[in-house]
Amino acid sequence: MSYHQTGSGIPEDAVCQYSSARLWFRGPKRSLDTPYMACAGGTETFGRFVDRPFAAVLEDRLDRRCLNLGSLFCGVDALCQEKGLQSLLNAAELCVLQAPDLLGQSNRFYRVHPRRNDRFLAATDDLISLYPEIDFADVNFVHHLMKLLQGHQDARFEAVAEELRRNWVRQVGGLLQSLQSPVILLCLRVIRQSEDSRPVQETEVPLTHEMLNAVRPYCARIVRETVSVSGQSDELEDMLFGTLQQPMAEFMIGPAGHRSIADALVGPIQNLR
Repeated sequence: MSYHQTGSGIPEDAVCQYSSARLWFRGPKRSLDTPYMACAGGTETFGRFVDRPFAAVLEDRLDRRCLNLGSLFCGVDALCQEKGLQSLLNAAELCVLQAPDLLGQSNRFYRVHPRRNDRFLAATDDLISLYPEIDFADVNFVHHLMKLLQGHQDARFEAVAEELRRNWVRQVGGLLQSLQSPVILLCLRVIRQSEDSRPVQETEVPLTHEMLNAVRPYCARIVRETVSVSGQSDELEDMLFGTLQQPMAEFMIGPAGHRSIADALVGPIQNLR
């Protein structure tokens, strides 16, 4: 079996682009000529290494066309600044938008790749001044950056975290206000297993109640769901991955997690009809 160059864990023809957007989405490509609801978000919405992401499960349960507009490594910047994606969402009857984590966004302290938002491009003068003892030359990913900053265990990290929170509310709130379709904001808490067997959250700067309250007026509904990665939920054998991809697959949501997300969404979607 051949796989797309992103290592998505699905056949290459199951990854697609729509003419108005530069992002690669979960395929196969669907017609835009008939009504649809849309599920947009990052790697979890895309459904990396699973055969049937929650968007496909929703389509079956609701008997309603559902486009999977999940894109690998898509964070705040790609979701909020990709005009082609916004056009696709505006044409939908209803949108399920996975709330992006806080790290994948360019801000006062660092810049990320415009589409692969997990990629750290450069530290700004503000971050260099805040952490003069750190050499950022070998940092390639935002999660590596956060762990590096948190490793100093002092008050400086809160300045970075507060900037990420403020920027997230501004960008995500702006996107929600601009969309013409009703939006269900899906807040996923992804639990993975730490080395000492204690469950930890995937992101180093979690969403707060205050942040969600700030964007709540622009959503039809906020849905929260907690899921575990396949390595913790013993679903690895149900995942689709290449020979060298098992370590990555262990940190992705498995089929049962996607069904759980669909379960949480069915009721709120039906209530918006």
